[in-house]
Amino acid sequence: MPPVRSRLLYVTDLAYPARGRRYCDEDIRLTSRLREDFDLALCNPRDAAALMDAFDAVVVRNSGPALEYQAAYDDFRTRALDRKTPVYNPLTGRADMAGKQYLLDLSAAGRPVIPTVDRPEDLHRLPAADRYVVKPKLGADSIGLRIVPAGELPGLADGTLLVQPHIDFAYEVSLYFVDHDFQYALHAPDPERRWELSPYEPSREDLEFARSFVEWNTLAHGIQRVDACRAPSGELLLVELEDLNPYLSLDAVDDTRRDAFVAAMKSSLHRFLAATG
Repeated sequence: MPPVRSRLLYVTDLAYPARGRRYCDEDIRLTSRLREDFDLALCNPRDAAALMDAFDAVVVRNSGPALEYQAAYDDFRTRALDRKTPVYNPLTGRADMAGKQYLLDLSAAGRPVIPTVDRPEDLHRLPAADRYVVKPKLGADSIGLRIVPAGELPGLADGTLLVQPHIDFAYEVSLYFVDHDFQYALHAPDPERRWELSPYEPSREDLEFARSFVEWNTLAHGIQRVDACRAPSGELLLVELEDLNPYLSLDAVDDTRRDAFVAAMKSSLHRFLAATG
């Protein structure tokens, strides 16, 4: 008899209108490869809680900002934790999966992140700037992000918003990991065009920077994307650590790296299923 194949519920919002990205293309192509190893079905994130009991594990991919379906996501998360349903990425992520509090914590700890505060009494901890970025703690995909002059800050830092100096960085770079293994890096040479990406060869220092945050997150399995900006002084500063549903921009890498990523994800899923089965 052929070996029993694990059944995966692959959560994606194929219709989400992401700026500069096509979730549907990436997930259609990725699932076509994952089907070589697993029995797999796709569903919208709003349906995951109702369907997941029929599967061995849930894989959360390009499911869009949870703010768009918060009640359904909270229900899914509660049920998965109560029933010990294997979810990939595991629901123990400490970064974007849990909101933006980690940026405040890492900033207060002196880690190399964009300086971040949320209370008026902490505004003095930010470097002086003409403009500042404010965004919701539970935001995603730039929802609710604004750039404001310094004079407006005291009325905005009320504990619900993050406040950061507006940095004229050289470029943004994203480094992609499966489990704790680096896969590839991409960068946006034009700061005004975040999703026009090209391959990037990270330096040893870049990799050490990214790995320090992946290790901080303590996820034994899963996909993480470390987003950083190159500050005017030359160092990288963390923008976000995406550990819920990071878009992979697989269309921006060559066939060799794309195949290597798919192989790494398959291996990771097999290890994850073995560990949770």
